[in-house]
Amino acid sequence: MQIVRTAAELRAALAGATRTAFVPTMGNLHAGHVSLVELAKRHGTPVVASIFVNPLQFGAGEDFERYPRTLDADCGKLDAAGCDLVFAPDVAEMYPVPQTYLVQPPDALANDLCGAHRPGHFAGVATVVTKLFNLVQPHVAVFGKKDFQQLRVIRDLVAQFNLPIEIVAGDTLREPDGLAMSSRNAYLSAAERIQAAQLYRALAEVKTAIEAGERDFEALATRAARCLKMAGWRVDYVAVRDAATLAAPAPGCRLVVLGAAWLGATRLIDNLEVDAPPAP
Repeated sequence: MQIVRTAAELRAALAGATRTAFVPTMGNLHAGHVSLVELAKRHGTPVVASIFVNPLQFGAGEDFERYPRTLDADCGKLDAAGCDLVFAPDVAEMYPVPQTYLVQPPDALANDLCGAHRPGHFAGVATVVTKLFNLVQPHVAVFGKKDFQQLRVIRDLVAQFNLPIEIVAGDTLREPDGLAMSSRNAYLSAAERIQAAQLYRALAEVKTAIEAGERDFEALATRAARCLKMAGWRVDYVAVRDAATLAAPAPGCRLVVLGAAWLGATRLIDNLEVDAPPAP
């Protein structure tokens, strides 16, 4: 496996590639990331993974400075998974001049759900992904469903800019108790780790109720948020949305139940897709 740190080295390494598959990451990799690399291998070669902690998507007071940088361990996992090339630039390489041009998703998406609680986050995501797409020029790019809203932003970006990139979504991997695998799980204390699966269970209860025929989605979400708050969580949101658009559900559409909440100093997100009940 080759490791490159500059755009020039990246382009030289990919010269002549015919169907590049790309997995962008911020490092501190876990089994969920590895599964995305394995999925990418089924869609193209060479497989390129990037490791870059993007300052543009962190707001004031967020965890940019303390976000774990574990490049050596990450490269070992990627090598074992069959990754061909790792692009690990520093901030100066990705942003050689101040980034005054931003890729701004529409307000209806960028300022909703996670965006309502992390102003500017999705502009930072869309901007760095656009830059990475320009550098890697992949034919396929793989993103995890755990960041469901991010996946929607990237799909829309590719469609609206007519980018010749196929976006492939990888399923969320979970711990045995249901907790979605996340780099930020490492922030949890031992006691918080035991409690952390409550977010998954709260969303699963909403999913089960919808599958049983309940249609008052707002009441279900409110009840789930209340249960989490009673257990000591600080809830940003629990919501039921159209899985294709993240808009309010229409009758008969496929749904997704999404939640974001703080356990101590750690913000966790999760989602579960669910078929809507048949129209009455």
